[in-house]
Amino acid sequence: MKIVIVTGSSRGLGASTALECAKRGMGVIVTYNSNPEKAEQVVKDITGIGAKAVALKLDVGDSRSFPDFRKSVSAQLNDVWNRETFDFLVNNAGYGLYAPISEVTEEQFEGLFNVHLKGPFFLTQTLLPLIEVGGHVINVTSATSRVATAGVAPYAAFKGGLQVLTRYMAKEFGERRIRANSIAPGAIRTELGGGLSEDFEAMLADQTALGRVGEPQEVGGVIAALLSEENRWINAQNIEVAGGYII
Repeated sequence: MKIVIVTGSSRGLGASTALECAKRGMGVIVTYNSNPEKAEQVVKDITGIGAKAVALKLDVGDSRSFPDFRKSVSAQLNDVWNRETFDFLVNNAGYGLYAPISEVTEEQFEGLFNVHLKGPFFLTQTLLPLIEVGGHVINVTSATSRVATAGVAPYAAFKGGLQVLTRYMAKEFGERRIRANSIAPGAIRTELGGGLSEDFEAMLADQTALGRVGEPQEVGGVIAALLSEENRWINAQNIEVAGGYII
């Protein structure tokens, strides 16, 4: 059995990714920051289809907590799966901020940086010894790093940096046959940034070739499929899953 860690998987895109991975027979480590009840519900949804899952607390914005998280992962791997390693890491955790460059504070900038770029860098570094040979790291980025959308500059910049980091991960982890790819969602109906108002959703749908916003499971399914053995030759790529957003 393959085992995947999906960060920020108590809701939204992360929860859908965790469930889609479980549907494909993977064991799942769900992580949450502030809502253990929602994380436990995701675990229940997964165990309800006959797969194994556990939930662990993780603040991706606090790299000082990563060594303790690694110890928790090791304990769960041993207790639940009788293993010392896991196979896949999906760096998904994140949050949105809508503000023009002229109004972004240094505190807001650093918060976004810690979660969207520094966090994935050092979490992957910390967990790397536990990733099985032939494993896979997927970083969730954003279509906003391709197009300039006013009001999301720091978020988009760090997601763009994460795309670059993905290529370096693929280069440096190749000796252990660990792949690294990034998935860039477009407009998705999640709670990120406070969710979508009716008018905002209509605007995003109008900017998307398929004429609507996406659903979390449409991205989660792509992530789960990319982890499969059938896609083992895809490496160092950024794959946009956006329905044709601003093309």
